[in-house]
Amino acid sequence: MQTNNIKDLLQSEPSLHEVVINGWVRSFRSNRFIALNDGSTIKNLQCVVDFENFEEALLKKITVGAAIKVTGNIVESQGKGQKVEIQVTEVEVLGEADPEEVKKTILSPKRHSLEFLREQAHLRIRTNTFSAVMRTRSKLSFAVHEYFQKNGFNYMHSPIITGSDAEGAGEMFRVTGLDAKSPILNEEGNVDFKQDFFEKETNLTVSGQLEAETYAMALGKVYTFGPTFRAENSNTSRHLAEFWMIEPEVAFLDLDGNMDLAEDFIKYVVNYAIEHCADDLHFLEQRLFDEEKTKPTSERSEMSLLEKLNFVRDNNFKRVSYTEAIEILKRSKPNQKKKFKYIINEWGADLQSEHERFLVEKHFKCPVIIYDYPADIKSFYMRLNENTQDDRKTVRAMDVLFPGIGEIVGGAQREERYDVLKQRMEEMGIPLDELYWYLDLRKFGTAVHSGFGLGFERLVQFVTGMGNIRDVIPFPRTPGNASF
Repeated sequence: MQTNNIKDLLQSEPSLHEVVINGWVRSFRSNRFIALNDGSTIKNLQCVVDFENFEEALLKKITVGAAIKVTGNIVESQGKGQKVEIQVTEVEVLGEADPEEVKKTILSPKRHSLEFLREQAHLRIRTNTFSAVMRTRSKLSFAVHEYFQKNGFNYMHSPIITGSDAEGAGEMFRVTGLDAKSPILNEEGNVDFKQDFFEKETNLTVSGQLEAETYAMALGKVYTFGPTFRAENSNTSRHLAEFWMIEPEVAFLDLDGNMDLAEDFIKYVVNYAIEHCADDLHFLEQRLFDEEKTKPTSERSEMSLLEKLNFVRDNNFKRVSYTEAIEILKRSKPNQKKKFKYIINEWGADLQSEHERFLVEKHFKCPVIIYDYPADIKSFYMRLNENTQDDRKTVRAMDVLFPGIGEIVGGAQREERYDVLKQRMEEMGIPLDELYWYLDLRKFGTAVHSGFGLGFERLVQFVTGMGNIRDVIPFPRTPGNASF
């Protein structure tokens, strides 16, 4: 007989037809009521057992965490909270779970901290919170692909192993086949990478952007969606050493078009989550509400989770230049009263999360896109603007800022002029011989082109309301932690 999933059964009508369900026991009350979950939904299916018709030895094996197969009929539920339940005719225990062992794990039916859940990342997906987060992550991943495929983009797989540093930051993980204890040295006493597998120094990628640009200049519209790596030693709730990046690149698109694309894309995927993850989002909203109640009133969010999502979906993003934003921040009460941790004194300051959130949540009260940043605080590949009247050098960069999280998207119009790009690379110490191919794009049919990067985990974090980025990826990689 074909097995069913609980999500579909909960939406079905009572029937005389026999059904089969596999799942894990969440609870077993009074030797009669089994709460069963198979991962298809956050909701459990109540399975009612007539214990007088089952052997006591079998009933003792139906414990929290056990995997069982249930056969029975769908009937109208006599209890609250569900429309239907299963009248059980047969139970098979597929995998037992020793109650004494369960007590030592997060499967035990009591409240556990998120920190403790991370220590048992192989089991935390069995909890309501993490099953809700990961189902939402899955739906968001699908929405990303659906948006780009519907809009004529080609999916491009950029390399994981690379010889270039797209960000120019140098915080990369080295890839080598040399003996770490006694690597081969050259005549100068340095590691001889000529003897390594790739015959040159290589690293894990920090971005697929540069390679995606090469494909955009042939296919028109492309996007990457894959793992990227940063060796930045940041032990915070906002950083991971391994994360997924969404990076579209589009030929013949300027900065204004790039901002339009980012706004349209974000609204699409957020709306997709609202429409397709209703049960999980309602659960996560309540979880967040309960969490917020433990905080001082001043630290609580003014909006619920779903209000935040609707806020982003339904509001036009305010576009403001960096120069305008700096003036707003300089005149703001938190800045004048020294409430900001990083005081804004002059043009050229690198905006911090506290500044970004002030602009979104307090000043404009809608999502914000800041554009035309100082060249000195941005990457070499961003298109240099013509000098302004006060001779401040800016680049055609933009960041999308969200409530509660700050920057979620960073993008730019790319520098398409060969001479300007070459000069910028020389000024910033970017090796020309290593990126000759990137310069080549400006020799053979150069054109205006733009793109952006969105850290997928930041998106999942915003949509689910989770406070720590380590709780929106299955197995987080952070400083000092590569477990599982």
